[in-house]
Amino acid sequence: MNMATNSSVIVSDSPAARRAGMSESEWREAIKFDSTDTGWVIMSIGMAIGAGIVFLPVQVGLMGLWVFLLSSIIGYPAMYLFQRLFINTLAESPECKDYPSVISGYLGKNWGILLGALYFVMLVIWMFVYSTAITNDSASYLHTFGVTDGLLSENPFYGLFLICILVAISSRGEKLLFNVSSLMVLTKLFVVAALGLSMIGLWHLANVGMLPPMGLLIKNAIITLPFTLTSILFIQTLSPMVISYRSREKSVEVARHKALRAMNIAFGVLFVTVFFYAVSFTLAMGHDEAVKAYEQNISALAIAAQFISGDGAGWVKIVSVILNIFAVMTAFFGVYLGFREATQGIVMNILRRKMPAEKINESTVQRGIMLFAILLAWSAIVLNAPVLSFTSICSPIFGMVGCLIPAWLVYKVPALHKYKGVSLVIIVITGLLLCVSPFLAFS
Repeated sequence: MNMATNSSVIVSDSPAARRAGMSESEWREAIKFDSTDTGWVIMSIGMAIGAGIVFLPVQVGLMGLWVFLLSSIIGYPAMYLFQRLFINTLAESPECKDYPSVISGYLGKNWGILLGALYFVMLVIWMFVYSTAITNDSASYLHTFGVTDGLLSENPFYGLFLICILVAISSRGEKLLFNVSSLMVLTKLFVVAALGLSMIGLWHLANVGMLPPMGLLIKNAIITLPFTLTSILFIQTLSPMVISYRSREKSVEVARHKALRAMNIAFGVLFVTVFFYAVSFTLAMGHDEAVKAYEQNISALAIAAQFISGDGAGWVKIVSVILNIFAVMTAFFGVYLGFREATQGIVMNILRRKMPAEKINESTVQRGIMLFAILLAWSAIVLNAPVLSFTSICSPIFGMVGCLIPAWLVYKVPALHKYKGVSLVIIVITGLLLCVSPFLAFS
């Protein structure tokens, strides 16, 4: 009888439970879905529905729908694979305090600061993108709806005011961020779905365009790949998410499971909702509107508020405003978390070389990072950084940080060899395409 019971327990224990050194009941208790899981799913979705979704229709309008469809076939499966690998390489790390420390743990301090710097540069570019986007778009909406006579974005202190508010909210901790983001993200999801459906009445089959020659189709698909990926990309929140789970959970396996589960849920919701929205919006917005948005350095939603007319136009304009502002705000929160973590990792790495760790005042470091973030974002606003160009420029860094570095770690570190396979080859190819993309764009 005892043998049967023991046998039953052994058979019922899942491989994940055994890896964690737990019984099945202990494992199920440990991985229960809680408010922290909900928070990270929401933050991930909020990160993805940001610059990618509001600027993607502009790029697709410039390049054509056929180009977007080909880049989607390449990009979305690859994105899922490399985000999963990114989580696994972080979760396996002996020390998981920030991204540079993870790299340092695998390859040593010098590699940690070098590769951490690449991650930092990627996040700096996204800080530029979101700070510029929220300033220009909010000013455009206020002017479009007659709230202001001119564009507030022409006043540099308007941008500074906005950034100070966003950084203040972002710096108050995960709990406040989750609370602030939850309503915004749920609203965004509803609006994305509703806007995609409402755009059906504005579709023009002429916007599908002719199938371009194969060579040009492939070239433009590679150029569009960074924009396609960023439409549902949330790699910027993965590092803070894994670090958060590792600090909360005693078991690495539990932390990994929770991080992967949050990523899977966010990816599934995003793919279904955003892909339909992107196609629908592209069919409704012609090439001329895309060119106009590009020249004004504003999003597709901001330009939609100008060109949509007829029945229901007022509703579409209002929800476009809500989606755009909420999208950029919540994405800024996600980028700021990653930026703060990356900057702290680099600063602490440098300071530990100069003085004992116990003498470093971490609260002073964090306040300095907050001030640095404000000045950095404000400089981008004053310079009116070109958003679409930055997405292309960021592509090689993103290819290295998101694809090539995790893949290299798998080949370099024996503990990660188990992640070798066909999926790793796909990740490497995608990383190389992302590195090539801007050279094709500016050729």
